[in-house]
Amino acid sequence: MVCERSEVFASACAIARAFPLFTHRSSALRRTEKKTVIVEFFLVGQNNGPVELETLKCLESATEGIRLAARIVDTPCNEMNTDSFLEEIKKVGKDLGIVPTIFRNAELKEKGFGGIYGVGKAAMHPPALAVLSHTPEGATQTIAWVGKGIVYDTGGLSIKGKTTMPGMKRDCGGAAAVLGAFKATVKQGFKDNLHAVFCLAENSVGPNATRPDDIHVLYSGKTVEINNTDAEGRLVLADGVAYACKDLSADIILDMATLTGAQGIATGKYHAAVLTNNEEWESACVKAGRNCGDLVHPLVYCPELHFSEFTSAVADMKNSVADRDNSPSSCAGLFIASHIGFDWPGIWVHIDIAAPVHAGERATGYGVALLLSLFGRASEDRLLNMVSPLGCNGDSPEDDMGRDSKRRRLV
Repeated sequence: MVCERSEVFASACAIARAFPLFTHRSSALRRTEKKTVIVEFFLVGQNNGPVELETLKCLESATEGIRLAARIVDTPCNEMNTDSFLEEIKKVGKDLGIVPTIFRNAELKEKGFGGIYGVGKAAMHPPALAVLSHTPEGATQTIAWVGKGIVYDTGGLSIKGKTTMPGMKRDCGGAAAVLGAFKATVKQGFKDNLHAVFCLAENSVGPNATRPDDIHVLYSGKTVEINNTDAEGRLVLADGVAYACKDLSADIILDMATLTGAQGIATGKYHAAVLTNNEEWESACVKAGRNCGDLVHPLVYCPELHFSEFTSAVADMKNSVADRDNSPSSCAGLFIASHIGFDWPGIWVHIDIAAPVHAGERATGYGVALLLSLFGRASEDRLLNMVSPLGCNGDSPEDDMGRDSKRRRLV
């Protein structure tokens, strides 16, 4: 790979996307030896010395995270159900020396996670909320990444059609990205408290399935009238962000999800959509995307004009918009935000990755590189510091790398 030093991270991540791990082709299953791809970097331009060992370790962690996320997303639900996803979380936890916190099935209902429980209660494999927590000494803030992990989405009783249901194994792309990024960023030395929150469920059809007209009480305490069981991702994420706010006391909450088909219409196949209550973070997401290759473009953030789409006569809100022509991707994000409150003083960022989570029939591992880049300033790793747009003055973070460690604060 021939590139400038500033392009090494994005180039390595692009190469990782080109070599997915999952396959069930019989020829591959019969193969006993592992195929190895060797990638060499030749740096050109001003800073063209050899790539340092610490940089190679960072690239290895990032590319492993991307391929982990892509493998999970590519794996069909008869293998990657909620039980299997929890095993993936436990493996990462074991590798990092972290024991996950897990709530499952009836315990979700008892603790008030009405969104996750309501979406997943009809499935054979019960829903779950799982949390991996990294809490180093000297942390100055608390960050929570919340991932949508719908391992399969039939649409529930508002069932999808025969042409729109294939591919719904990818509806866990947000949670997969959070898992891959969490593993990589903790390995590279994350200096602040970091919680990865996984909202896992299979949106299935059965006698116990949620019906349109049902009302659920979510973890925020707010009531939701269900008018579309295919708008399920926002329900599980609402529980996840409320937990991050109430129980984890997060200063920064970022949720990542394959949330709306409308995202691809709003920002296209290659750019995820970002919705946030903070203009600086909106700009930072766009810059981070350019630095790592996981491209991002903003949505309209205007709750005073859009949140009325969820008005209900009998509950605090409905779960799907009244007018699908009124920025539905923005509205879907606002639904999530409403469960931490529009007056919440912290930073909330929503990333809708429905389109870029795949290219054709293969997963891309989208989101891992974006999270590593966006939060790079909270890392001990020099390369991640270099690609991060936050915590520095101007657009050249590499000029800032030797300053006081408190420069890592992201706000």
